[in-house]
Amino acid sequence: MAEKKLTRRTFIAGAAVAGAGIAGTAFLAGCTSGSTNDTSGGTSGGTSGGTASNSKAGGTFLYYINEPTFIDPYNLQESEGTQVSANLFDSLLEYDYRTQTLNPAASADYDVSPDATVFTFTLQDGATFHNGDPVDAASFKRGWERLCNPNISATPSEISYHLAAIQGYKEMFEDQTATELSGVKVIDDQTLEVTLSYAYADFPYVISHPALGPVPQVALDDINAFSASPIGNGPFMMDGSWVHDQYIRVKRFEDYYGDVGLVDGCDFNIISEVNTAFTEFQAGNLDFVQIPSGQIEATVAQYGEAPDGYTAQPGTQTLLGPESSTYYLVVNNTDPVLSNQKLREAISYAINRQAICDTIFQGTREPASGLIPPGIKGFRDGAWTTSVYDIDKAKQTLADAGYPNGEGLAPIKLSFNTGGDHGNIMQMVQADLSAIGIQANLDSMEWGAYLDAMAAGSIQIGRLGWVADYPIMENFLYSLFYTGNGDNYSKYTNPDVDSQIMAARGIIDDAARIKAFQDVDDIVQSTTPIIPLMFYKHNRVCSNRVNDFYFAPNMVADLAAAWLTQ
Repeated sequence: MAEKKLTRRTFIAGAAVAGAGIAGTAFLAGCTSGSTNDTSGGTSGGTSGGTASNSKAGGTFLYYINEPTFIDPYNLQESEGTQVSANLFDSLLEYDYRTQTLNPAASADYDVSPDATVFTFTLQDGATFHNGDPVDAASFKRGWERLCNPNISATPSEISYHLAAIQGYKEMFEDQTATELSGVKVIDDQTLEVTLSYAYADFPYVISHPALGPVPQVALDDINAFSASPIGNGPFMMDGSWVHDQYIRVKRFEDYYGDVGLVDGCDFNIISEVNTAFTEFQAGNLDFVQIPSGQIEATVAQYGEAPDGYTAQPGTQTLLGPESSTYYLVVNNTDPVLSNQKLREAISYAINRQAICDTIFQGTREPASGLIPPGIKGFRDGAWTTSVYDIDKAKQTLADAGYPNGEGLAPIKLSFNTGGDHGNIMQMVQADLSAIGIQANLDSMEWGAYLDAMAAGSIQIGRLGWVADYPIMENFLYSLFYTGNGDNYSKYTNPDVDSQIMAARGIIDDAARIKAFQDVDDIVQSTTPIIPLMFYKHNRVCSNRVNDFYFAPNMVADLAAAWLTQ
């Protein structure tokens, strides 16, 4: 998911992980329900719901976010909305970053055919939506087909491609000759059968995506009302409607089928500037914020650092754990100037990634040597040969591109969204480009307008972060480079890449599948369609009243397990 995008009390307290891995092919034999006890004695999904009676219960968590684009699963494509929606909706499965395993969520268990084309899910008993409607197999079929119906809204979903492997997807979303996904069948209220168009061993990871949860009938009856106040099946429910640019409020869902949350609710306070949010945090008005550039060391000194990098407790409140994400420059490959591969290479060589990491992030980020971050199986250090700082090579490659010392090259526009440290990063990129003779002008805009501009192809070079929707290489390569995908903002297209991605998906053996995706990565990097800059690490801090708060490598918070000192 685009940054700017699991479990709850099943997490094991104190476990450390540098990122996400993927499990072996043993999951093809099926997954059985089960739970891991938490530190408070609760268990995972499948337990009876009810009002939280723990003495730790109570209080409202005050959580900083930027203005999302969507909190409705229909277009859940970036981190701000996902932080809200992931606590409103449960998908069939969820990925536990601490144990690096897929676990049951809305499903109790599932079976997979030997050729990885048919997946059969048995749902949890007694689960309901926040409005009391039952969570049944039909509600999953409804939710998935809602994403794949290009006519349900004036704007088709940008993320329907996650379901592209299902039989009937092409007919429904692309050809518009069908009104349902033929591969999704409701066997009975508790049984959902999914048939794919081809073998896809990683499909269980895909359906752990927060956007692939169920929806009640009301989601079709009034899409605008549902988008403003989604009705999900997760541990929290909306408390009123989204007040744009101000707040989104959620409250504990008392009838949740799993462990009921401990906090009464959470106020997602929408603040456009990180510095403003941090000032509010220091004044005691927020519990969880991003740390502004240049203040990480001071924050650690004042609030302490979480030993595992992800779990905040009083006295160890700063979270600096590695994320399963990459910060990169989006280069419009259809732009008349930037369609020049040598120019893209020159720009990549010119950027001093280490200086950006040290100057802005005080060494808490790592220069990106490719697109795939550490922690994702298949990561290779130095995978992208142009993702290095070499000013002499940058100058020579710029000359090879036809612009010696930048002569004859019109100013390039560097676009970015407001908020965070993006302006500071782009200023350093601007200075690096100036050092080899490339003039660049800065262009900032609000997040929603920025995404629209990238989708329209009206930017030259922009910035984005990609946070793993699910912890596999394919999520990066397919999402960002498959022709026509909504998140392919670079407008990259290569028929060989498309065909090799599809072939790799069908490989059952883990090692062979990873190698096939590494081969795809090699083809993509050979033309530098984007420019990786940094591998992310968290730069967040909690107040001293927050306990057992886990912020996963994919930037999703385990709100249900957190509790507040009263």
